[in-house]
Amino acid sequence: MRFALDALFADVPAEQAAEAREFYRTRPAGRGPGSWEELREVRAKRPAPRAAEPPAVEETAEAAGARVPVRILVPAGGPPRGVYLDIHGGGFYMDSAAHGDVRNRALADALGVAVVSVDYRLAPEHPWPAAPDDCETAALWLVEEAAARFGTDRLAIGGASAGATLTLATLLRLRDRGVSDRFAGAALVYGTYDLSASTPAGRRIADEYFLQAYAGHVADRTVPDISPLYGDLGGLPPALLVVGARDVVLEDSLALAGRLSAAGNEAELRVYPEAPHGFLGHPTALAGTAVDGITSWLGDRIARP
Repeated sequence: MRFALDALFADVPAEQAAEAREFYRTRPAGRGPGSWEELREVRAKRPAPRAAEPPAVEETAEAAGARVPVRILVPAGGPPRGVYLDIHGGGFYMDSAAHGDVRNRALADALGVAVVSVDYRLAPEHPWPAAPDDCETAALWLVEEAAARFGTDRLAIGGASAGATLTLATLLRLRDRGVSDRFAGAALVYGTYDLSASTPAGRRIADEYFLQAYAGHVADRTVPDISPLYGDLGGLPPALLVVGARDVVLEDSLALAGRLSAAGNEAELRVYPEAPHGFLGHPTALAGTAVDGITSWLGDRIARP
């Protein structure tokens, strides 16, 4: 059997890969804050989020005795045909739901869906399990209230980076509650699925401060709620995994795709050439192609009977 990474590459025009290669040739690799002091400084300098038009509506989701703030964007062209639960990234310790408003407005209007983004609590002020607790609350709220609130019970979920990790952790919790089948699909974009530093990808990020901030108090970080790669992955909705070939956590997506498939789930892996972590946020045609592909995949899952 021959297994080659290029066989997993997403189908993109050669000129887009060449443009991306040139874009990243002189662009320094990013790295997150290395301490609490650096994190506070980065947070203080973070630009205010751009407002979407029409703007998001702020609400509080309530389920299972818990509450969490969410931001809601409904499609401008008519009633939603589905609802997408967005879980933002940021290393579990940065960003907010509001920073995704412009991107989520574009998704809402492109697909004709309502986008609900959860403002989960951040580490280190609120370490694990605060973030997955909040994401589970928002997901359960949609399971219980989507039909009445939005006129549709067609649900999908997804996130990028830490948001992908939290998406998978949330789905495992929903599966254990017997309601994961209420979600038609999950978009998992360059997530880190091993926070224990045990796998090849996990070892490459073992010294990152976000791990200490989020789960440094946990003796065994192979707990699936922290590192979903170690969980029982059966009974999950179809998943699209998107990652760049130059992503530091590429191996996590490769391993997860194999484990999801082996557990009997529908899993599709798309590896984008020349792309590092976070590439969807960069001004390249390759990023635009990847975003369009995710949007199309979600639309197909929401429309599927």
